[in-house]
This record gives sequence, structure tokens and C-alpha cells, in this order.
Amino acid sequence: MDQYAANAALRFLRRSDRRLVNFLYPSACPSCSLPTDNLSFAPFCDQCWTGMKRYSGPSCSICGVPLVSNYADRCRNCIGDAPAFCRTSSFGLYDATLASAIHHYKFLGLRRLAGPLAHLLLFYDTTGIDAVIPVPLTHDGLKERGFNQSLLLAYTLAKKKRLPLIMDILKKVKNTAPQVGLSAKERTTNVRKAFVCTARVPDMNILLIDDVMTTGATVNACAGQLLSAGASSVSVLTLARAGIV
Repeated sequence: MDQYAANAALRFLRRSDRRLVNFLYPSACPSCSLPTDNLSFAPFCDQCWTGMKRYSGPSCSICGVPLVSNYADRCRNCIGDAPAFCRTSSFGLYDATLASAIHHYKFLGLRRLAGPLAHLLLFYDTTGIDAVIPVPLTHDGLKERGFNQSLLLAYTLAKKKRLPLIMDILKKVKNTAPQVGLSAKERTTNVRKAFVCTARVPDMNILLIDDVMTTGATVNACAGQLLSAGASSVSVLTLARAGIV
């Protein structure tokens, strides 16, 4: 079979795959309302999913919050009160298709999106990182949701980057109110004493994984515990960053 025929056959199979997806999982893409056409990240369509791009605008060098000026290096919060973590990277902003995908994954229980979403994090350069740790849930939170969304992301990332995944020493020991709708101060108070580190991580450079970062209260509380347990540094990696300074 020549290359032209091979490409034609591949296009036919792709079209057949899309028709099969539409037959088995009749649904509309949450972003554009067109029919679902790719089983890998259904119910989102291929165009909307592949249209998600990394945020490349100005951002704080520490907390990663988007900034309005290309000449700014840090946000006013990090200048006035630097967090426990040393830097933050996020794939994109929490809006449009990315926000919808995270919502469907996290709150509607579409665990099949864990792999495709985790692949969005593979841009991150893990040079110098010793281990990957996900932000944990309480026992009650895990029972209610059925899975830890950050752990599934961390699992794929650690596997692809060939890094150790540590998932049993950072624990959330206090049930907290949902952070949505709380002010920055209220979020910090809400997660105070919510996390503990049950083992030492001496001189380790940790990569902390979460789905969304807003004020950074949760990852800051986690980072503080990891530093107290001996970590040299804690970097944060999330799918999405919310908020503009």
C-alpha cells in the first residue's frame, strides 16, 4: 500500500471512529454543542479539545497568577507575603473549554478525562524534581467524590516523567468547607491545620499537583507541611490558574 492509500485508509478509519462514537455516546460537546467526535475525550469534540492552548501571557514568577503587565515579575501578594512554595506553573487559565473539562472531570465524575487532562501537564520541565505528590482529600471527601482528581493527574505525570509518586505521607485530616465563594483570607483560615505530613522528605525537591489554583491557600498549606518535613523546595503544577492581579 502506497502512502496515499495509507493516508486515505487512516482518514476513513477516523471518520468511522467518529461515527461509532456518535452512535455509542450520542452527546453534544459542552463547549460548542456540536456532536462528540472523539472517544478519547468525550463528550468534548476534537476541535475544542485540541484548541486548548497554554497560557503564555505575563504571570507572577512565584504564584503564577496572570498579570496585566509584561514588565511585572511578581504580584503584590507574593511581594508582601511570599508563600511556602517557590514557583507555580499552570497549563492555562480557568475558563472556556479547560474550565468545562475540569468541571466534568472533578464534579461530574468523568474519570476517563484524567489521562487526557494529565497529558496537558507534560509540558512541565521536571529537571531537578525528586518526587511528585498530589494534594490529598480527607477520607470523607474521597468517599463522597469517589476518587482524588489530583492523584489521578499526578499518577500519569509521574509515570510519563519517570518520577517517584508519593501519595501516602501528605494527608488532609480536617474536613473543610468548599473554597468556592470564599475570600482569600477565608480560604487561608479554612485550610489552616487541614494538612499534615506523616513522614520526612529530607532535602527533596517536591512537585505538588492540583487541578485548579485560585488564591493558592490550599497548596500553600500543603507546601508548608512538606517544608516542615524537610523538603528543600516545593513547586506547584496545576491544570488551570484562576484570578488576575
